[in-house]
Amino acid sequence: MRPNYNRIYQDLLQKQNPEKLECPKIREQLSRLDSTEEVLKLNEKLFKQCKETSKTNQQLKTYDKKMMLKLLNYQKKHNFSTSFMSKKYNISRTTFAKWKKILEEELQTN
Repeated sequence: MRPNYNRIYQDLLQKQNPEKLECPKIREQLSRLDSTEEVLKLNEKLFKQCKETSKTNQQLKTYDKKMMLKLLNYQKKHNFSTSFMSKKYNISRTTFAKWKKILEEELQTN
């Protein structure tokens, strides 16, 4: 079962920054939260983070299957190396290799 990110962010904003809920752009983005990528983008826009917090968040970040496939297909389409992708998206090369191994069947069908 996936978390209801829309509800989570509405509750969070209601408690911490109710004025942000009045913005139509933010309400629109809240309604479209259906992937990890969109949640991360919204989080960056709503809450400015210091470098230390950003580093900690990167270490604790998880990716859903949809996002993993999206990144791997992007890499394959543009013929980028694993090193390039790991630097660009701040994900370890080991993680990319693990994703390729786990999702190789689905990558071949795309």
